[in-house]
Amino acid sequence: MNYDDAIKLLTGQGKFYINLGLERIEAILKLLGNPQDKLNCIHVAGTNGKGSVCAIIAEILKDAGITTGLYTSPHIFDYTERIKINGEDISKTDFTFYLDKICNLADKNNIHLTEFEILTAVMFDYFNDKNVDLVILETGLGGRFDATNIIKKNLCAIITHIDYDHTERLGSSLEKIAFEKAGIIKENCPVFVFEGYEVFKDTADKKNSLLVMVSPVENTTNLALKGLYQQENLSLALAAVRYLFPKISENTIQNAIAKVKHSFRFQYFQEKNMIIDAAHNPNGVTALKQSLDYYFPGIKKRFIFGCLKNKDYKNMISNLFTPEDEIYFYHFNYPNSAEINDLIKVCPYPAKEYTQKFDYKDGKLTVICGSFYMLKEIISKL
Repeated sequence: MNYDDAIKLLTGQGKFYINLGLERIEAILKLLGNPQDKLNCIHVAGTNGKGSVCAIIAEILKDAGITTGLYTSPHIFDYTERIKINGEDISKTDFTFYLDKICNLADKNNIHLTEFEILTAVMFDYFNDKNVDLVILETGLGGRFDATNIIKKNLCAIITHIDYDHTERLGSSLEKIAFEKAGIIKENCPVFVFEGYEVFKDTADKKNSLLVMVSPVENTTNLALKGLYQQENLSLALAAVRYLFPKISENTIQNAIAKVKHSFRFQYFQEKNMIIDAAHNPNGVTALKQSLDYYFPGIKKRFIFGCLKNKDYKNMISNLFTPEDEIYFYHFNYPNSAEINDLIKVCPYPAKEYTQKFDYKDGKLTVICGSFYMLKEIISKL
């Protein structure tokens, strides 16, 4: 099997669907010798901000000399982006080896894994074989029944901002969504939050876990990641790092955050006067709008937007655009991509389908935002 074969195996046979629960990942990991039980983990859940928090912590720990595994999702261009050690993607050779091993084992034992469960098993087995010192785990969906929550303990849990997303699976109220995220809180393991949901306190009390309320007070001047919302993410990340690793110097921390990377989160490309942002839900769009107003006040803007049809795109569109904006919608090659006409219908301002490149030197700020699936496709064209 080569890498292309591995990707066909991963993405074929109807594996890309959501089936929350821990029984399948538990079964495959048991056959692998439960590698997750041999790893030290920091577990991160939340609606928005998870990836930024994970990226910040991973960069700091790497610079402090700690061999750090990082597991995030989704990827933009390649599945290997999801599994890193000290900032380096898993090689395509290793990815193919572990995926082939796990899929064969699952088939022989009649375990029907989803795509995310396969990737999670690959990650745990790979990190264990590589003897990493610590793993930073980003949940895929929710927390309580997410495949990453198969771990029995963690060094700490971190819960970022809670908002409406995946309501068909996580619940229609913020309290219900917070309940699902609180599922990553473990016995006698501290949890860092900056929102005071009662379920966080109740769960921490039941688990005899320290609950740390974090205020968004950190100075983001030196942080490579831009966006007003990064103050919350940086504050959570640094609170956890300073609690768990008090010997890491402030100089190491500041040097690390000055170079941390997390692609397409309010990322500015000066040569094209372009912002690319993976704002794919209402909260993400609100955060994007606030940052645009702050960093680019009074600048004329051109938007290219596309999202999945199960998202609250009416809310997203009404909160993002103004009458002065040039608005384009993009239908990307994905079964659940929202149709252009459906997006135009709910847009209160004139909008068109995006079909061609622009003159990026016309003085307008181009903002490409929306689904991760859209970003991969449109950026490849650009």
